[in-house]
Amino acid sequence: MKLKIYQIDAFASKVFEGNPAAVCPLTQWLDDDVLQKIADENNLSETAFFVISEGSIRLRWFTPMEEVDLCGHATLAAAFVLYEYLDYTKPEVNFVTKSGELIVSKNEQGFSMDFPASMPSIIEPPQALLAGLGLNINTTDDVLPAKIMAAFDYVVVLNNEAEVRALKPDFSKWLALDLRGVVVTAVADDNAVDFVSRSFFPKLRVNEDPVTGSAHCELAPYWHKAFAGSRSITSITHSVSEVLTGLQVSKRSGTVLCEVKGDRVILTGQAVSYMTGEITI
Repeated sequence: MKLKIYQIDAFASKVFEGNPAAVCPLTQWLDDDVLQKIADENNLSETAFFVISEGSIRLRWFTPMEEVDLCGHATLAAAFVLYEYLDYTKPEVNFVTKSGELIVSKNEQGFSMDFPASMPSIIEPPQALLAGLGLNINTTDDVLPAKIMAAFDYVVVLNNEAEVRALKPDFSKWLALDLRGVVVTAVADDNAVDFVSRSFFPKLRVNEDPVTGSAHCELAPYWHKAFAGSRSITSITHSVSEVLTGLQVSKRSGTVLCEVKGDRVILTGQAVSYMTGEITI
């Protein structure tokens, strides 16, 4: 059996930036173990598979280790493949996923994805999280910084962008964590960007993810609320805006525009094609 496959750099304006994802359109679902083996063989943080059937597009995402419930950059990559390679002409793509219906629209800024928002809440951090961070973080102060929170990832607010960039986690300590991974974030130094972040998922064999759309489902609500109350916080000089700009400061780096709308967040980014090919199974 031969299958088309595409490798797309998501949240990128040119190749070698953003987060690479493999996209494999299918006419029908293969066995789950075959999908997992393809994702393992691709050795990217995510491989997206979709099937168009009876007017709906069912989308699934696999890391090299397991299927996941939500992935932003591979969703963007899947929409890019539909529009650029498969002659998709509707104004929106309605993906049916494990996280419900996800809507992606193409516009001048790239592709906008309508995802569920997840506001993280302050927690008592597990020792494994602290050990992996190697930092002494104050978790009791209600004023930024710093905070340790949880949604579907642990979210750690550091004191400044320099701390985010300099962080060297001990990934072995985080293999025992119960949540998906760890996201660290801080206010950006550059006023053209609102906040910076890095994302780590060692349990999924992705020690550091280049640009993580789904993490911004947690980051955007948090920073939107933080900036809204920033008038009393002298350390924050960024103005409140309907659309926040997040910069993930991994080695590849990438920008995500974030707009919070109630219990939803609109994530917008660009994508470019790196490779098209065919796999034989």
